[in-house]
Amino acid sequence: MKATWEKIEKNVGVLEVEVNEDRVKNALDLAFKKVQKRANVPGFRKGKVPRQIFEAKYGVESLYQDAIDILLPEVYSEAVKEANVQPVDQPEVDVEQFGKGQTFKFKAKVTVKPEVKLGEYKGLKVEAASAEVTEEDLNAELERLQQRHAELIIVDEDTAKNGDTAVIDFEGFVDGEPFEGGTGERYSLELGSNSFIPGFEDQLVGLGTGDFKDVEVTFPEHYHAEHLAGKAATFKVKVHEIKRKQLPVLDDEFAKDASEFDTLDEFKADLKTQLQTRKEREAEAAREAAVVEKVSENAEVEIPHAMIETEIQHMVKDLDNRLRSQGMNIDMFLTLSGQTIADLREQMQQEANKRVKNNLVLEQIAKEEGLSITEEELSQELENMGQAYQRSAEEIRTILEKNGSLDNLREEALLRKTIKFIAENN
Repeated sequence: MKATWEKIEKNVGVLEVEVNEDRVKNALDLAFKKVQKRANVPGFRKGKVPRQIFEAKYGVESLYQDAIDILLPEVYSEAVKEANVQPVDQPEVDVEQFGKGQTFKFKAKVTVKPEVKLGEYKGLKVEAASAEVTEEDLNAELERLQQRHAELIIVDEDTAKNGDTAVIDFEGFVDGEPFEGGTGERYSLELGSNSFIPGFEDQLVGLGTGDFKDVEVTFPEHYHAEHLAGKAATFKVKVHEIKRKQLPVLDDEFAKDASEFDTLDEFKADLKTQLQTRKEREAEAAREAAVVEKVSENAEVEIPHAMIETEIQHMVKDLDNRLRSQGMNIDMFLTLSGQTIADLREQMQQEANKRVKNNLVLEQIAKEEGLSITEEELSQELENMGQAYQRSAEEIRTILEKNGSLDNLREEALLRKTIKFIAENN
C-alpha cells in the first residue's frame, strides 16, 4: 500500500491511497462469500452457487461495492497511520479505481487535529482562591446536613407552600384532547424546584390535601415536542398529600445521629477539619483551572467544527448517564425543563469550545516538554480504577484493552500530568 498526504487548507488535507491487486483480490473473495449465502441461482441451493456461475450471471462488478466496504475501513486506518495524521471527523472518500486485476485507488478529504501555536505558559500569575474556613462556611455545612437529615412530615391542616412536596395526580389536555406524556399518578413534586413547565408549580401553592384544580399553562415556544410548542394546556390536578420538611435541632442528639461523636462541639470541630481539607483541595483545583485558562488564552488555534460537535455529543451523553443514575433520562429532562435538544446543544457550545481548546493546548505543551505516561504511572492509574470498581488492576487492563480504551486512559492521565506541570511552573 502507498499513501501520500497533501494539506489543502489549514486543518484539511487529501490522503491519496493505492492498494495492490492482491488485497483487491482478497476483498473480492470475501465479498463473494458474503453474497453467496443469499444468492438465488436456478439449479443451485442457496449458498452453494459456484463463483464462476455467479459472475457469469451477475457480473464480477456486482461484488465491487461489498469488496470496497470490506477493504476501505482497514486500508484507510493503515493509511492514516502511515501518513501520521490525526483525523477528527469522517473522511470524504472518492474512489478513483477499483476492479478485478486492478489496484484500488482512492482519495480521502480529511479534517485533522489543528496546529497549536503556544503563547507563554510558564511564569504566569493567577489569583489564588482562599482555603480559609469561615463561620459562615461551617453554618452552611450544618444547615446542609440538617436538610439531609430532615423528615418529610405530612401536613393535613395547612396549605402548600414553596419548598413543600405535593403528591399529585395530573392529566394534561391541549385543545380538549389528552396528550402523550401529560399524565402522572401520585407524583411527588417539590414546589419551587422549577422542574415542571413554567407557571405549573406556582398554581399549586395554597392548595390543601384533597383539593382539585385546573392548572392553566402555556408550553414554551421552543418546546422539544413541536406539536405542543407554544400551545395553551390545561392540567387537571388532584392533591393527595402535602409534605413539609422538619429540620432536626442542632444539639448533641443530632451529632450522635449524623456522626460518630457524642457532642455537637466535637462534631463541629471535626466538620471544620473536613471542610478545611475540602477547601484546600478545591482551592488547588481552582488554581489549576485558572492556570489552564490563562495558558489557553495565550495560545492560538483554529478549531474544526467537527471537534466541537463531537465534544457536545460527549457532553449530552454524559448528562444522559447522570440523569439515568437519578432515575431520569434526557427526554424526561427536556420535557420537564421545556427545552429542545437544540436548546441544550446551544447552551453547551461555549463550554465545548473551551474544553476542546484547553485539551489541544495541553497536548501541545506535553509534546513541547516531552511529557509522557510511564508504564509505572499507567499501572497506578489502573490500580486506582480497580479500587474504585472493586476489581484487580489486571482485570481493568483486560477490559480496557478489549474495548480499545486503554489509550484513552493514558491520554487522560497525560492531560492531568500536564496540568500539574504547568501549575508547578506558574
